[in-house]
Amino acid sequence: MIRAILRIVLAAFYAFAGYMHIARPEPFLSIMPGGLPFPEQIVFWTGIAEILGAIAIVQPFHLRLRQAGGIGLALYALFVWPANINHFALDMAREDGGLGLAYHVPRMIAQPIIIWLALWVSEVPMPWANKK
Repeated sequence: MIRAILRIVLAAFYAFAGYMHIARPEPFLSIMPGGLPFPEQIVFWTGIAEILGAIAIVQPFHLRLRQAGGIGLALYALFVWPANINHFALDMAREDGGLGLAYHVPRMIAQPIIIWLALWVSEVPMPWANKK
């Protein structure tokens, strides 16, 4: 039951984030590491990926699709981590300290938790976690 509830919560989070990537890309563009080609397209397609992953993990009938969505969202969270680190560095270098450590430290800690959660709620087998 808790897994199903957290699956819905995570899907809602990713669906909203995906929508925001598409509807209001400016904040996401501002934290992208420099040198990446086609930043607008990257932000757009990451929004699409978040929405598709959210849809995949909440559908109740196809375990393999749910698992694929969970793996995709976990990989997505892993691959956007550099943008979050870049945002942390840029923000903390600002004269006013930006959003501050109270925002960035929990966000950095949350990233591996989100990766694990995406796998767990999607019922992706994690053999290293099932030691009996």
